[in-house]
Amino acid sequence: MYRHTTLILRALASGALAIGLLTTAPVGLDRAHGATAQETQQRAARRATLQKVGEAVRIAVRQKGDPYAAGAAGPNRFDCSGLTFYSYRKAGFKHLPRTSSAQAHFAKRIKRSAMRRGDLIFFTNGGGVYHVGVYAGLIHGHRWVLHSPYSGTRVRTERLWTDHWFAGTLRFR
Repeated sequence: MYRHTTLILRALASGALAIGLLTTAPVGLDRAHGATAQETQQRAARRATLQKVGEAVRIAVRQKGDPYAAGAAGPNRFDCSGLTFYSYRKAGFKHLPRTSSAQAHFAKRIKRSAMRRGDLIFFTNGGGVYHVGVYAGLIHGHRWVLHSPYSGTRVRTERLWTDHWFAGTLRFR
């Protein structure tokens, strides 16, 4: 279980263990951070995913002002799920589906209290998910969404207008 058992035995013989010159970290332990190689890789993967989410938000923000068009997924016109599809795909989330309903199934559902900028907001009614937007954050105590609302409008950020929604994230993908 411990690295270099022979070194421990030699250290005992030479007295090095008594003065603390030898450490006995478990195999695979990163001495500097107290983490295994696997944990270090997982942290790096999480950082990379967070960077991709940040990039997706930057891409979506650059689309502000672009007109709504039913069925459009960019680069100059968007429907709601087209905006999220375009932004997240361009940022590196290659498996994100095209429609808001499929995106809702793909994203990991999270509590509202766990939301972070860049998570997705899925709007619902009696028939299921009908709209999606990018969580823009909490401003003056209100949640805001970046989205492509409906025909005749443009991509914009606005305060949430309903309580019929749930949060999903790609941070764990």
